[in-house]
Amino acid sequence: MGKDLLPFLLMVVVQFALAGTAIITKLVMDEGMDPYVHLSYRQIIATISIAPFAYFIERKTRPKLTPFTLFLIFMCSIIGVTAMQMTCFIGLKNSTATITTALSNLVPANTFLLAVICGLEKVGVRTKAGQAKMMGTILCISGAVLLSLYHGKVVIDNLGIHWKYSSHNTSKNNSHGNFFTGPFLVIISTMAYSVWLIIQPSVILRYPAPYSSTTLMFFMASLECGIIAICVNHDKTAWSLNSIRAISVLYNGTVNSALALYLVTWCIKRKGPLYVSMFLPLMLVISAFFSWTLLGEKLYVGTILGSIVTLTGFYVFLWAKKKEITRATEHVEEETEEEVRKEKDKLTKIDDLEVQFSQNSNANSN
Repeated sequence: MGKDLLPFLLMVVVQFALAGTAIITKLVMDEGMDPYVHLSYRQIIATISIAPFAYFIERKTRPKLTPFTLFLIFMCSIIGVTAMQMTCFIGLKNSTATITTALSNLVPANTFLLAVICGLEKVGVRTKAGQAKMMGTILCISGAVLLSLYHGKVVIDNLGIHWKYSSHNTSKNNSHGNFFTGPFLVIISTMAYSVWLIIQPSVILRYPAPYSSTTLMFFMASLECGIIAICVNHDKTAWSLNSIRAISVLYNGTVNSALALYLVTWCIKRKGPLYVSMFLPLMLVISAFFSWTLLGEKLYVGTILGSIVTLTGFYVFLWAKKKEITRATEHVEEETEEEVRKEKDKLTKIDDLEVQFSQNSNANSN
């Protein structure tokens, strides 16, 4: 019971932490913080947070870093951190935390499509699992389109709580103006993350030191984001941190990047990636609740319908993946049993031959 309860509680904590990232990031950007500057600070804090894990845990087991592996880590930093987070943050600034977290459920479908295009995975149209994966992918994409293009009437109005840091931004948060640009950029962000998921296994295979590779990745991303921020925004005051901005930067860099990464890695080792994926939709519920209560966000028909369709596709896709894993495991077990049976048959035949030889030898001696 305890072994099952701890991973469950930790994954719930992780979803609260990730939902908090969307809320507090939306808050400080609406308050006026430049998203490029925020990203630069976030990568610096993330690098500092993860570096001790890399040093103390992997200092004796860290393999040699080859130029090609360094290039792969560099590509991961550009695609999986800089491009992914930049499009996500700007998309979040132009939409809502609820829509952003709902669209994050596109990642499995995007990854599946990219894996099929790259020849890393087969569709399996004739199998139920393959058909379910296709159906889940179609539902996820349909939900994303619905979230991006359809707004509709207000289903749940804002709560009416006027929080100090968000009340003056309520009208802007709920406007219709950027409801296409924001979701579109978030969708681009999920695609970048899916590309990162395709590249990352090669990095792990060549350099099996996850904390060290992650530290390098965030360090490179901090340089990339810093250069972009300086080029885009020449105002030195944009780098100043008041209390809420400092809290946001520290929270995103330590809790979201370092702590969440460690907890997710721990849960994957004990329960598997599928178990971890099952908790992702919880982030949407938490984010929607806090957006409504703290940021004065209204929930529209399009937001609710799009979220439901996306989540349905997400769970259909997970069911298909579980079916495939179970089928592959059973196939391996059947092959193993067949090999064991053949080996037993060989041993039995050898024993029979030895007995027959012994009988013939005794008969000849008599």
